[in-house]
Amino acid sequence: MRPVHVVSIPALALALSAAPAAASVRVVTSTEDLAAIAREIGGDKVQVESIAAGRQDPHFVELLPSYMIRVRKADVYVKVGMELDYWAQQIIDGSRNSKIVVVDCSTDLPPDRRLEVPTRVDPSQGDIHKYGNPHYWLDPENGKIIGRAIARGLGDADPANAEAYRAGLSGFETRLDAKIAEWKKKAEGLAGLRIVTYHNTWPYFTKAFGIEVVDWLEPKPGIKPSPAHVADLIEKIRARKVALLAYEPYFEDRTPTMIARETGVPLVVLPPSVGGVTEVRTYFDLFDYDLDLLAKTAKR
Repeated sequence: MRPVHVVSIPALALALSAAPAAASVRVVTSTEDLAAIAREIGGDKVQVESIAAGRQDPHFVELLPSYMIRVRKADVYVKVGMELDYWAQQIIDGSRNSKIVVVDCSTDLPPDRRLEVPTRVDPSQGDIHKYGNPHYWLDPENGKIIGRAIARGLGDADPANAEAYRAGLSGFETRLDAKIAEWKKKAEGLAGLRIVTYHNTWPYFTKAFGIEVVDWLEPKPGIKPSPAHVADLIEKIRARKVALLAYEPYFEDRTPTMIARETGVPLVVLPPSVGGVTEVRTYFDLFDYDLDLLAKTAKR
């Protein structure tokens, strides 16, 4: 017979008091980037999960009943906004969770930080967003704006811990300011770098770090590259001395591989989101990884 270990009531009470408290706030986000920032701010007080995976195109997410069940149990939902995750509202509505706090991080983004806001929108322009390019998290300065919106939403859902979320935000902003200075220094060697990307994902990133996107594989956002466009792009890459060809992990690789072979330009998978590659697990990792990849791969 195995010996029976008896734990005294005082010892049991001490063990329970020493155990960390379970996360009190359930958070669902549209993307892994928002989830990563929410974890930075909420710490052990939040349980966070994302609908879209980092290797998934966030423009297109299939609506599954399981997503609505997740949101039904959540206290906070965090959106990118600017029409990127238009599908999120359908999930929220389908969850029938009338108590959920919805945070649209884009509402805190001032007009002067919104890039490529069109003067007109029609189907001939492709998948264009009337509120501007929605990939704003790729400027780390905007990460602070996202963080403030999330901290406010967590405080609304959990007022008893609002001060803890403000402290989490302060710590996140301090770390981010230090990393931004580091990234700017690192990017000095990339100033004027010319690249081609698959989709128009990168205007916030390239503006922040002094890189030029010469063109895109898509002739218009969301439109597949035609043979004529590919031929023109090959000539442009040669003429403009493009240093690198990049594509997001959720696009096909056949076309960019062919263009790289024809031009001799290095080809990389450049993740625009946390989780886009296995090495990128945090918001800080995202910029470390992408800047390092560009620096070591670009043809000079």
